[in-house]
Amino acid sequence: MGNIAVKEEVTAEQILAGAEKIGKLAEAEAKEAEMNATISENVINLIKETQISRLMLPKKYGGPQIDLQTFAKMVRTVANYNISAAWLTYLYPLHNVLPSYLPPKGRDEIVNQGGLICDVFAAVGKAEKDGDGYLISGTWNFASGCLYSDWIGVGVAIQFDDQEKPEVCLPILKASDIQIVENWDTFGLRGSGSNQVIADNVYVPMDRILRLNAADRTGRPPEEEYDKDYPLYHVPFFPAFYLGFPNMALGGAERILSEFKTLTEKRVRLMDGVRESESPRSQRVLAEMTTDFHAAEALMEKYIRLLENYEKDGKKTGRAEFFAIRTKIIKICTDIAVRALLTLGGAALYKGGTMELFIRDILSVATHKTSLYEDSVAAYGKEVFGFDGEVRG
Repeated sequence: MGNIAVKEEVTAEQILAGAEKIGKLAEAEAKEAEMNATISENVINLIKETQISRLMLPKKYGGPQIDLQTFAKMVRTVANYNISAAWLTYLYPLHNVLPSYLPPKGRDEIVNQGGLICDVFAAVGKAEKDGDGYLISGTWNFASGCLYSDWIGVGVAIQFDDQEKPEVCLPILKASDIQIVENWDTFGLRGSGSNQVIADNVYVPMDRILRLNAADRTGRPPEEEYDKDYPLYHVPFFPAFYLGFPNMALGGAERILSEFKTLTEKRVRLMDGVRESESPRSQRVLAEMTTDFHAAEALMEKYIRLLENYEKDGKKTGRAEFFAIRTKIIKICTDIAVRALLTLGGAALYKGGTMELFIRDILSVATHKTSLYEDSVAAYGKEVFGFDGEVRG
C-alpha cells in the first residue's frame, strides 16, 4: 500500500467529522457487510482518507497525538452508526501504537511503509531462535481486519537469555508472509472480518518483536531518548490499549436508546389500545435505561481520568480496577440492549432491523476476553483485599 500522505494538522473537530462519515457509510453498507463478514474497502479507504488510521502515531511520523478523550469520542461516534465499523476504526489507529514500543529500526520500517496493522495477543504460537531473529509458527483466530492489513502481530511466548521465564511477545509479521483462512461466521460483529491467520516458520527480526511485558512494565520504548510528549508513554499499556471496547458499547447503547424511543412513540399495544409513549410502563423503562446510560458515561469519564492521572497519582490504580470499571460500563450497555429488546417484544426480532443488529453487536462486544464481567469482578475483589488480581488490565 506504500506511504500515505499526511495532512498538515488534524483537529478534534475534523476527527469527529471523519468518524461521522465513516459511521454513516458503514451503516448504509451494513447488510452487505453482514453478508460478506467484513466491512467494505470503501469504509477502509475512508478510515485512511480521514487520517483516523494514523491518529495514534507519534508526532515524528506525522501523528496528531490526540488525547484519550478525543480518541474515545471518535470510537463512540462510529459505534452510534455501526459497531462492526467502530471495532476496526478503533483497532487500526490503536495498532499504530504497537511500533511505538519497538526499537527505532523496526518502528521506522513499519510506520514508514504506511499500511494498516492488526494483531492477536493470545500467545498460542511458537518461536524458534534463528540468527538475530526468530522463526514464528502457529494458528491464531480473531485477527480483526486482517483482510486489509499489511502487518499482523501474533502472540508467542519467547524464552530470552536475560529472563528466567518465557516472555509474552508480539512479533509483527508482514501480511504477505502469512495465510488467511476466512472462517469468520458469527452471531455478531460480522463486519469486523476477524478471520484466522496461519504462520509457518516466518522469520521476524528482533527489531519487529514487541516485548509486551517490558512495554507494560515501563510504558516506554526501549531507548533513553524518546518523545516525552507522546501521551501513551505516560499511561499503563493494556488499560489504555483497551479503551475502545467500552466506548463501542456506549455508542451502540446510545443508538439503542434512540431507536427504542422512536419505536415506542409509534407503538400501540393491542391488548389495551394504549399508545406506549403515553404509558407509564415504557416511560419508566426509558427513564431507567437512560439514567443507567448516564452512570455508564460517568464511569467512562472516571476511567479516562484514572489513565490521564496515572503517573501523577503515583501509579496506584490497580490493573483489576481498570478491568472492573471497563466491564461494568459494557455490562450496563448490554443490560440496556436486552431490556430494550424484551420491552419492545417480538417486533424487534426481525433480522436486518437496526435494533436486532445493534443488540447482536453489543452482546458480541461483551464476549471479548477483555470485556468479561465475571472475570473482572473476581480479579478486582482480590485486589481490593490486597492480593494480586493477576490481570494485565
